[in-house]
Amino acid sequence: MRVVGVGGEAELSGDVASTVVTVGTFDGVHCGHRDVVSRLVSHARASGRASLLVTFDPHPLEVINPAAAPGLLTTREEKLAVLARTALEWVAIVPFTSELAQLAAADFVDSILLSRFRMAELLIGHDHGFGRGREGDITLLRTLGASRGFDVDVVSPVMTGDGDPVSSTLVRRALAAGELARARSLLGSAYSVRGTVVAGDARGRLLGFPTLNVDVPDARKLLPPDGVYAVQVDGSRGRFDGMMNLGGRPTFGDERRRIEAHLFDAEGDFYGDRVDVAFVARLRDTMRFPGPDALVEQLRRDADAARRALTALGESDNLNGSTHISPSTS
Repeated sequence: MRVVGVGGEAELSGDVASTVVTVGTFDGVHCGHRDVVSRLVSHARASGRASLLVTFDPHPLEVINPAAAPGLLTTREEKLAVLARTALEWVAIVPFTSELAQLAAADFVDSILLSRFRMAELLIGHDHGFGRGREGDITLLRTLGASRGFDVDVVSPVMTGDGDPVSSTLVRRALAAGELARARSLLGSAYSVRGTVVAGDARGRLLGFPTLNVDVPDARKLLPPDGVYAVQVDGSRGRFDGMMNLGGRPTFGDERRRIEAHLFDAEGDFYGDRVDVAFVARLRDTMRFPGPDALVEQLRRDADAARRALTALGESDNLNGSTHISPSTS
């Protein structure tokens, strides 16, 4: 997969004669998004054209209505990492500015999709709209396609078991409620956060539970509620199971929100490593304990609960990673 725009190439390479395009924010790259991408790739291969996903940075609402802008399910780096695991050939990142927000849909099609990206076919979701005031709906796009010579195909939504279209909004609601299994089913994989391992104060090591302190550079990243979680951590040294505290450390009077992951069966220095922390199961709320000894006893119970959750994730009859975890405070 090759990237055009921020952090990538300036333009499509000259050997790309025409493209099959989809356009959207694709925040989270959930199951509905993945279905669009799969269809995009199939259409491109069948027609002998290049597949191209056009997305925006920052999220359009951060420019149009910052107060209503949602937390990001995927930062730009995370989104590109997920898309790189598909069969997409090209991703274009278009900077979303106030000027772009005022661009009429026809002008966006002409100056960007046709002129810059050589679009011959457009795949869009059933509720898609772009351009000023989201005027670029299916009806207008089909009219533009007829006059400008490109095809328009509409992709039906992927539905949940409750009959709702899978959407980034549904994922955000699930995460806000701490419903990790539901978020996982909507996304097609566990929700995760990417960050850099930085130095901490080594308090976990003194307690016998050394931790990785993970710094998330983008404050827009959405995180689930504070608490203790079973996690899987991927980095340059491979994948490790573990448990993680998200939030403060009230036992020590520290209310700063941090991500601290204790890895099972791992040793060595991880400082400076870029890691992906996948949330597998929520074990309990963040709690204040009478002292370090009580905290250590609880951490031992947390480790047992985390191992049970991680074992359940891998069981063949638990393909969605959905499992009930008994509270680890008993």
